[in-house]
Amino acid sequence: MSFTKAQERETYRRMQSIRQFEENAQRLYLAGKVPGACHCSIGQEAAIVGACMALRDDDYIVGTHRSHGHPIGKGAKLDPLMAELMGRTTGICKGRGGSMHLADGGVGILGESAIVGGGIPLAAGAGLSAQVRGTDQVALSFFGDGASNQGTFHETLNMAAVWKLPVIFFCENNRYAITTSVAKSHAQPDIAKRAAGYAIPGVIVDGQDVVAVYEATRTAVERARRGEGPTLIEAKTYRFDEHQVGLNIIGEPYRPDAEVQHYIKNQDPLEIFKKVLQKNGWSEADISAVEKEVTAAVAHSIEFAEASPLPDISEVYEHMYSNPINYPAAAVGARS
Repeated sequence: MSFTKAQERETYRRMQSIRQFEENAQRLYLAGKVPGACHCSIGQEAAIVGACMALRDDDYIVGTHRSHGHPIGKGAKLDPLMAELMGRTTGICKGRGGSMHLADGGVGILGESAIVGGGIPLAAGAGLSAQVRGTDQVALSFFGDGASNQGTFHETLNMAAVWKLPVIFFCENNRYAITTSVAKSHAQPDIAKRAAGYAIPGVIVDGQDVVAVYEATRTAVERARRGEGPTLIEAKTYRFDEHQVGLNIIGEPYRPDAEVQHYIKNQDPLEIFKKVLQKNGWSEADISAVEKEVTAAVAHSIEFAEASPLPDISEVYEHMYSNPINYPAAAVGARS
């Protein structure tokens, strides 16, 4: 199945949005305007957007510490995302989440987490909720190759398989868990093959090909909606930049420069999809129009964020819990 013209445009717009948003996030982080850490998905746009384009707005996703790309891939607005990175009150989480803990219930984003593998069981919970409520919603969990060695990965896949939960477990295998290569940490380098242990489909897909990712994810989504249970998808992808912006590795480089340059020059997901668009009749002017639209949107998000106020210290505990917390009368008496 191929994209419609409208889907092609939206797919390219989201991929460009991730790329341009994160290029600017890097610049702002190095300028001291983004507090905390900053992890970017540049190079992994096809895996993210291809997966999200196969979902509906009311489907759920749970992401990782590399968390800007997932909300953008799901369709979140850029202004509150950039404001969140800068810790402003207009941020998607009121400035409390920062770069690694974004959530947007409006487009089904249950949250991103700095805990490796932390989102995997949350997606299963969302899938269980949909199953209990009798909807045909699905949940998709993004995680990296490093998370596939966590116990929670195996525990959750087993439970989801037994209960036939409508969950897609989506591994963005970018070959390195910070600086540790898959070759050094996985006896079986094809993570999707682990699905066989839980009697669910395991699919390997080229993570630089957004159409291939979309088609693989769409098949898994349709299976989940039919009540047939989860699928494990492994997208072979690559991050072009460091694990974290500004991270200085002491000692020998863990990635050969020739390897990095090969992916940047020959496996850029945006350039790969641009060739698909051109083959499908898109002109340079059509492609440029989308790129300019994204450039303007990202610039506006920065202006919006910089013009937004920082949270007042007196509000530090706001938006964390229900306020006031409505304790039962007996409990209130016991606490007084």
